[in-house]
Amino acid sequence: MSVGTPVVSPRAGAAPALTPGPGTPASPAGPPVNPPLLRRLLVGFLRDEVRKTGAERVVLGLSGGVDSALAAMLAAEALGAANVLAIRMPWRLSSAESLSHADLLAVKAGIEMLTIDISPQIDAYFERFPDADAMRRGNKMARERMTVLYDHSARIGGLVVGTSNKTELLLGYGTLFGDMASAVNPLGDLYKTQVWGLSRALGVPAEIIDKAPSADLAPGQTDEADLGFRYADVDRLLWAMIDLRWGADELVAAGWSRSFVDAVEARVRRSQFKRRLPVIAKVSERTIDRDFRYARDWGL
Repeated sequence: MSVGTPVVSPRAGAAPALTPGPGTPASPAGPPVNPPLLRRLLVGFLRDEVRKTGAERVVLGLSGGVDSALAAMLAAEALGAANVLAIRMPWRLSSAESLSHADLLAVKAGIEMLTIDISPQIDAYFERFPDADAMRRGNKMARERMTVLYDHSARIGGLVVGTSNKTELLLGYGTLFGDMASAVNPLGDLYKTQVWGLSRALGVPAEIIDKAPSADLAPGQTDEADLGFRYADVDRLLWAMIDLRWGADELVAAGWSRSFVDAVEARVRRSQFKRRLPVIAKVSERTIDRDFRYARDWGL
């Protein structure tokens, strides 16, 4: 599925495999991981950003994957385990392994966990639209889960913690107003490989870290099969492209294939709409997100 298609997730269909190219000694090794520094920064970030709003508690979806596991561990350290509510939201075909891994992490972090089956509302909706493809169904599940999280954030007077990492955000690999929504996100500037490294340092169980990343939208689905390349390969390229600002010719000269560079660059460019507020027509002197861009803590 095209990354440029509005308000959908590319997770639903497998992408054609791309050959990254062997790289050369001159190509970057990839984004660095400094667990002690990252831990201090992200714990402090969560503590400050949550408490400056007057809140003390947070809620997040615990999928059984490494991203939500790391976010939960960081939140428990920042705010205290008693102030973190995790919610498992399986659909009827969700894997038993995902559920058990979410439970394993909740016990490890000492946080409260609820389980809310979203099958009734998802299945009732698609009874009216039985021809809906996997992409539509996956997006609906992601958005349904986020409505559950925001409902419980209102119930406990807390904020929703996001779990999308930098690799996903740059590639547009997520659902707008679904898993990409949140009030505060500690992982959005960490590439997937950095998430793995920090998770090991914080003691996230190895079973969660070492399994194939999956959105668990269908039996056997994996992120890397959908994307058509490995996170390890794309993180090295994105690090050079985005953080080091290498141009396409420099990336190809460093050993990446032109097809891989072009495909990744196209994903980043065409998914930009997912990384900003909705475009607002300018009719006044100070338009939100154009001329009026104060930081979120303005006035606090």
